[in-house]
Amino acid sequence: MRIGLITGGGDCAGLNAAIRAVVKHAVGSYGHSVIGFRNGWKGVADGDVLALTRQHIRGVLPLGGTLLGTARYHPHEAEGLDAVRATLEAERIDALICIGGDGTLHAASKVAELGINVIGIPKTIDNDVAGTDASIGFATAVHVATEAIDRLHTTAESHNRVMVVEVMGRHAGWIAVNAGIAGGAEIVLAPEAPFDMDRVERFLRHRHRAHASFSIVAVAEGAQPAEGTSMTFTTELGRYGEIVAGTTGGRVAAEIAARSGFDTRVTVLGHIQRGGTPLPADRILGSRFGHAAVEALQTGRSDVMTALRGERIELVPLAEIAGKVKYVPDELLRVANALA
Repeated sequence: MRIGLITGGGDCAGLNAAIRAVVKHAVGSYGHSVIGFRNGWKGVADGDVLALTRQHIRGVLPLGGTLLGTARYHPHEAEGLDAVRATLEAERIDALICIGGDGTLHAASKVAELGINVIGIPKTIDNDVAGTDASIGFATAVHVATEAIDRLHTTAESHNRVMVVEVMGRHAGWIAVNAGIAGGAEIVLAPEAPFDMDRVERFLRHRHRAHASFSIVAVAEGAQPAEGTSMTFTTELGRYGEIVAGTTGGRVAAEIAARSGFDTRVTVLGHIQRGGTPLPADRILGSRFGHAAVEALQTGRSDVMTALRGERIELVPLAEIAGKVKYVPDELLRVANALA
C-alpha cells in the first residue's frame, strides 16, 4: 500500500512518536510506502508531499512538535475536498492516516465520505476528542501546567499574592482541572461549570482571613461566568476562532483585584503547554496509536479512529465521534472543588 500521513491542527508533544511508529511498522513490517503531507490538510490540498523513510524518523522520538508541520485548515470548510481528492489520486494513495484533534478528525470523516480509506489518530492537549480516554499531547501539557503551578506557589506565598494561571482549553477544562488538582490550586475555573465571581471573591476573602495569605486560581481559557451573575464579559477571538491568550485570565485577575483588593497577578502559559520534550506517556501513546493505525489498514479497516479504552487500544467509527466534544465529567469537577 501507499499510505498517506498528515498531522493537523495545533502541535503537541508526542506527534513524532506517532509518525515514527507508522513509518517503522508500515515500512518495516509490511513493506508499505508512507507518503507524508506537509502542513496538515493544506498540504494534501496543495500536493505538498514528502516520501517518509527510516532516515526521516531517526532520533525524533524525544522531539516535540511534528516533523511534517501542521496548519489549521479544514478542506470541508474551505471548498478543498476536490483538491484533496485530486492529490490523493495523483499520488496513488490507498489510505490516509490523519493525526489530529476534533477539527482534523471531523475533516477526516468528510474525506471518508468521498470513498477514501481513512484512519484517525487523536491528538490534542485539550484532551477533548470524543471516544478515547486520552489523546496524544495531553499528559505532557498537564505536566507543564502542574510544574508552573508548583513554581507559582512559592512566589505567591512569598509576596502574599493571588496568582491566576491561564491554561488552554476552549471547550473543555481537562488541563485546568487535572493540573489544578495535581498542583493544589485553590480555585479551578473550567468551561463545563460557569462560575460566580461573587462566590470566588467570598472564598478568597475567607481563605486569606482565616488561614492563608496567598491563593492559586487555575483558569481554562474557555471558562465563562454564569448567566445572571455579577460578572460578564465577551471572550476575544482571533482570526481562526481561537481564544486570544490572556483574555480570560486577565479579566478574572482584574476582577479579583478590584473586588478584594488583593495583590493579584496573572500568568498565561499559552503555547508553552504545546512545546518541549514529550513525557514517556505521550511517546508510548503515540507509538501505540501509530502501530494500531497500520494494523487497522492491514486488516482492511477504514473510517475508524484509534482510541484508548482503559488499557486497550480499540477502533471507533469516525462517524460516531466527528464534531463531538468530550467534556470533563462531574465527578472530576467535584474533586477539584472539594480539594480547594
